[in-house]
Amino acid sequence: MSFPISLAVPARFTPRLPKSCEVVVLGGGVIGVMTAWHLAERGLQVVLCEKGRIAGEQSSRNWGWIRQQGRDLDELPIMVESLAIWKALAAECGEALGFRQEGVLYPARTEAEMAGFEAWRAAAGIATQMRTAAQMSAMIRGLSAPWIGGLFTASDARAEPMVAVPVLAEGAVRRGAVLVENCAVRRLDIAAGRVQGVYTEAGRIACEQVVIAGGAWSALFLRAEGVSIPQLSVLASVAATEPMPEVFAGNVADDRFAFRRRVDGGYTIAPGGSHDFFVGPDAFRHVTKFLPVLKKDFKSTVFRAAAPKGFPDAWGTTRRWSADEPSPFESVRVLNPAPNMATLAQVQDDFAAALPGLGRPKLRASWAGMIDTLPDLVPIIDRAPQIAGLVIATGLSGHGFGIGPGMGRVLADLVMGNPVGHDLNRFRLSRFRDGTKIAAGPSL
Repeated sequence: MSFPISLAVPARFTPRLPKSCEVVVLGGGVIGVMTAWHLAERGLQVVLCEKGRIAGEQSSRNWGWIRQQGRDLDELPIMVESLAIWKALAAECGEALGFRQEGVLYPARTEAEMAGFEAWRAAAGIATQMRTAAQMSAMIRGLSAPWIGGLFTASDARAEPMVAVPVLAEGAVRRGAVLVENCAVRRLDIAAGRVQGVYTEAGRIACEQVVIAGGAWSALFLRAEGVSIPQLSVLASVAATEPMPEVFAGNVADDRFAFRRRVDGGYTIAPGGSHDFFVGPDAFRHVTKFLPVLKKDFKSTVFRAAAPKGFPDAWGTTRRWSADEPSPFESVRVLNPAPNMATLAQVQDDFAAALPGLGRPKLRASWAGMIDTLPDLVPIIDRAPQIAGLVIATGLSGHGFGIGPGMGRVLADLVMGNPVGHDLNRFRLSRFRDGTKIAAGPSL
């Protein structure tokens, strides 16, 4: 089993850069890959440019969950569609995806948590069930955690993100998409307020539309084009254990730790809710918009004085550059932050306390990813009104892997001007400046 994709992995997608196409997708994570997949499937000429490696950043560093449970209710319809697409992808791609439909379980330690679970279940309208403490013990062998019950969605799933997204990229290529690694897009070519093409480090590509799916780098790129979005990033630490006996086949997360079974016989483990935040210029620029979520997550956030060199919101990161000079995206091909090992040590302790029969897990590997987030924890999926032909798809807040196939379909139809089949009003760009009260919606 491979671990987060880095520059040590040879580039797999190195075709000649086309001079023109209909759509350029910026970013080779799951959102960009699946947007290219669906556009190519509809017969459009699409080029995806990735500055480093396909899935090199958060798309290979996440937990691998494909969950409806706990979703923001405005995202949920797209997630339901996405799960159906994942099943079709598994049928096409086979075992390579590591797709397993074995459920998501949220345990509760308090009655207040149980009440929150029940409220979400009642509003969501999907096949999700409440579980008692006795049922939890029957589901997880050797359980010793003081959980009083939980929420369980049996239809939810998982896959292996480090291998799945490159496999999906190959599927996009089979459909006619051109994917190019080691090819950073530096700037847009705009004339009369309309996209005319993009300038990459390898030359210009003429195109009519561009999709920005750059994850943690999206805000930096867009700001250089005069489009400001209140996007910040937090660091999430993750680890893989050595092989251990199976106690539960699905995915589990409470407020302290999370785990899921891996196809290599170990577990992916992570903090249940804590993360690290590096204070940079954008933190000050957008602080008022993020106050509600900061108040909610203050205790679970480890604040760092400054982002390391090369991070999108580091104090020394270049924020203005021209199309004919190297961009910040070329200086950091794959953002590879160091994990918080103290946090992961606590996860090991919590895992051992909950499952004493397994003991304290030994780590086979550890890593971290930068999760791009917006103040209301849902993405921007919208056209930029000031630049015709520019579509923004960013801010998936760490849950883009599961929803990626469905969101790619939505974006493809948005680009083509077709009905998207879902209400995207919640995800509009203008919500951050039209007086809308910004707050996270019903989710867990």
